[in-house]
Amino acid sequence: MSGVGTAQQSETLRKILDEHKDTDGSLIQVLHKAQDLYGYLPEPVQETVAEGLGLPMSTVHGVVTFYNFFRTEPRGEHVISICTGTACHVKGAERIIDILGEMLDIKLDETTEDGRFTLQGVRCIGACGLAPVMMIDEEVYGKLDRKRIEEILETY
Repeated sequence: MSGVGTAQQSETLRKILDEHKDTDGSLIQVLHKAQDLYGYLPEPVQETVAEGLGLPMSTVHGVVTFYNFFRTEPRGEHVISICTGTACHVKGAERIIDILGEMLDIKLDETTEDGRFTLQGVRCIGACGLAPVMMIDEEVYGKLDRKRIEEILETY
């Protein structure tokens, strides 16, 4: 696996593959472990998993791109999740996405050039009474407007 990660990561991935190569249905479990190891699943990692489990690359890539919890691009140091559920939608989630996109110069599912922030939409955060809501990493922020977002981002 050239060009991705460290020699130690490659060795760890090989051990994971050796542990699971004879276990039917282990692809998703292996992909989770590989993503934990690398932070995402670039094509060379997918190829190594396919080879190690004796699967076609198309099968591995199909699983990676089907499930939304797998990533093919690195994420930022901080992940900003914007709630797009019903309450947040009604209270202006699209406006919040636009404001953050403008401030960070990115769109949904993109990462800032400096690698600090990734912006993503999520269906529900479970804080409907605070709509519109976002999370940065594990911290929830509600009742958002431009001024509040500016203040919050300054702390990061």
